[in-house]
Amino acid sequence: MSLSRRNFVIATSVAAAGSTLLSACSSGDSGSGSGTPSGGATEYTGAKVTVGTKADSTGPAPEIAGAKKGGTIYGLAPDDFSHLDPGRIYYAYNSTVALLLHRCLTGYKIDSAGKQKLVGDLATDTGTMSNGGKTWTFTLKDGLKWQDGTELTVEDVRHGIERLWAKYIIESASYVQIALTGKGGKWRDAYEGPYKGKHLSEIVTDKAKKTITFNLAEARPDFNFTMAMHSYAAVSPKFDTKEKYDKNPASCGPYKIKSHTTDKSMVLVRNASWDPATDSIRNAYPDGFEFDFGIETLDGVDRLIASSGKDAYAVSIYKGVPAERIQKVLTDPEIKKRTFNGLLTGTYYYAINTKRVTDLKVRQALNHAWPLQQIRQIYGGPSSGDFATTILSPDILGREKFDVYGKLKKPQGDPAAAKKLLKEAGKEGMKIVYAFPQDPTYNKTKVVIENALKAAGFTPIIKPVDSTTYYDQVQKVDNSYDVMWFGWSPDWPTAYTMIQPLFDSANIGDGLYNVSQTNIPWIDAGVQKDMVIGDQKKAGEAWAALDKRIMEEVAPIIPEMYQRRYYVYGNKVGGAQFDPNFSATLLYKTFVKA
Repeated sequence: MSLSRRNFVIATSVAAAGSTLLSACSSGDSGSGSGTPSGGATEYTGAKVTVGTKADSTGPAPEIAGAKKGGTIYGLAPDDFSHLDPGRIYYAYNSTVALLLHRCLTGYKIDSAGKQKLVGDLATDTGTMSNGGKTWTFTLKDGLKWQDGTELTVEDVRHGIERLWAKYIIESASYVQIALTGKGGKWRDAYEGPYKGKHLSEIVTDKAKKTITFNLAEARPDFNFTMAMHSYAAVSPKFDTKEKYDKNPASCGPYKIKSHTTDKSMVLVRNASWDPATDSIRNAYPDGFEFDFGIETLDGVDRLIASSGKDAYAVSIYKGVPAERIQKVLTDPEIKKRTFNGLLTGTYYYAINTKRVTDLKVRQALNHAWPLQQIRQIYGGPSSGDFATTILSPDILGREKFDVYGKLKKPQGDPAAAKKLLKEAGKEGMKIVYAFPQDPTYNKTKVVIENALKAAGFTPIIKPVDSTTYYDQVQKVDNSYDVMWFGWSPDWPTAYTMIQPLFDSANIGDGLYNVSQTNIPWIDAGVQKDMVIGDQKKAGEAWAALDKRIMEEVAPIIPEMYQRRYYVYGNKVGGAQFDPNFSATLLYKTFVKA
């Protein structure tokens, strides 16, 4: 399994996430809230995911009321996109621009309420599965073209995947490579890449029929979701300039790159060869996009609030409203009209080291004791997100809401329930070593956590860890911590990408993600059983049941938050909404208001 980097980028930046939101709304799983201002003009709280039909996959994309073609949308961001070559795109921020340039076999059709439907993008539908999930066949749509007008073929889809074996590509997702070869982390040993003329025998193309078939070594019933990742977008051998492709990739989407000055700006213009009749996902109302980089988040938000000159036509691409401005944004009715918000795709939680905390009743007591309400108040109150009670985040297909430890009724913690369990276990006064990344926000939460643990009958030992080495430390098997702050985001919205990395015993090891070191045979068996269920609705139900059983019978984590992010945009921008897949502005739905 590869690090789930698309949304959390947990190895570098989530420790700051809690401090970026302040005050305001209550919704979804949030539990008790205060009378503070409510959320943005448009809210998305756990958009459910469905699998669409061939009709759903047929373009053009549904029109947006009041939208018109023309004009330029400006995007503000602190940083340039780190990669434009789809094979090197994994981070969510890069995917925000990839949606305008690159197309995959499948993708997500998102409505105005943030509901997601997996549909065929380059493919006519979401694919046909056979052979128990080991064989997948997709048929390409008619009329697909590259920016120079040449036909996009199944060979281009194959090449986009085969080139991931090139030594210069080290950033891609690896799900498809592993599924094709069955070699796990040694998938590179199976193939040398396409540049010497050899193709992967596991991928079979028929140019005349426009079909591409994947013969997998391992069953993957949700392979059609995997194929929506930009790592697996089409790349034509004709345009493939290898390492140089990252600077100037060819487009098969609605826009193409006109100019790009690294770390300063990028201009996109219409791709005249893109046919909206082939695309059920993307609207393309603006004549182009102009991105300005090097704009610090606070400065960018102030510009968007002022909405003067070009900034009236501007959006923040990926950075939400910081704490310094959230009150202003949500309490001014005119500004609030120009906002949207949504939950990030994953779950923040505290991993309990089951190798050290071996008694189930103690782990259950920790869940009862944990002061979610006080923690969220430090993060900024209800606007910072919803209380988490499940492993699976609200966007996961099949996820069911439950609350085993009564956290929505008593989010402040239930010391009496915790004490009772500790007494039953004979563990009164037990020492608990709590580790967290050193950060101004978490230096505050440690105080309320320490007090809550004492009130519940524990003896807390607080261990701040340098944020630059935090994940290296907690992802060691022999670490000396009992409870560790952590977080995870799925690579696509099915439960496999959350439960398998975090609770399968195969992922116990230095640098791996089963930080709780959960080693339970029935969990491993459940993962293997659920991952091959072909009907995704039934699979979702099975994963949801496994989620609940894990929390009831193992309690390896303390769920904390489904965090929320707010955005503000210029007063001449229409159609701006939250992308529930990448937690960003959904650029392809924006338009310039008359």
